[in-house]
Amino acid sequence: MRLVLFSAVFLAALALDQISKFWISAHFVLFESRELVPGFFNLTYVTNNGAAFSILAGQPALWRQAVFVLINLVALAVIGLAQYRFGRNDRLYTVSLALIAGGAAGNLCDRMRLSHVIDFLDFYIGAYHWPAFNIADSAIVLGVALFMFNSIFLEPRQEKQHSHQPL
Repeated sequence: MRLVLFSAVFLAALALDQISKFWISAHFVLFESRELVPGFFNLTYVTNNGAAFSILAGQPALWRQAVFVLINLVALAVIGLAQYRFGRNDRLYTVSLALIAGGAAGNLCDRMRLSHVIDFLDFYIGAYHWPAFNIADSAIVLGVALFMFNSIFLEPRQEKQHSHQPL
């Protein structure tokens, strides 16, 4: 049953990411920005050939691509192992790991297909902009936050409840 949940969340995150990127690239020209919430949020079509915050963006393309694809593949393998270890006993771990995997797969699809990642969510206050990101990045952050919340707050409470049950 956990495999079905993992697959559904993984595919939903991947599909939402790829559909949103396809929509942006079909309806915007590169660097076009449309204000949705004045002074706070735009849709802005940009690309990122680096990692988070454009890390390694200036490195040679072939080397950079190989590194990012390898990192993504290793991350997906580690997530698979983590799902086997943590997710089989806990629904929240399953959802969090599926979100992380779906996000990683979404950005991997971009890198394999385009050699860069499409970003478009642009939050800002005044002249201060957070670096643009996408649905895949959001899924990864949400998945990590859920995993940490479960590990720090919920799992210790569950272990404490189980340790106080009579034999």
